[in-house]
Amino acid sequence: MSRYLVIIEEGATGFSAFLPDLPGFIATGATRDEVENAMQEGVEFHLEGLRESGDPVPPPRSTAAYVEVAA
Repeated sequence: MSRYLVIIEEGATGFSAFLPDLPGFIATGATRDEVENAMQEGVEFHLEGLRESGDPVPPPRSTAAYVEVAA
């Protein structure tokens, strides 16, 4: 099992998400749940396609951190 970092951004009309470890892989949705589900399904499908075609599957490498600043 692998865990890929998903970056989710809220916009004026919904949510978008991308994976730093899979360049060009994005999803959008009206809600956060919708975009998370789209990413889950899409990543599974994408990685399955890579394996079937014999292409390498990029390993998860990205991490995230927060910084705190005074208001």
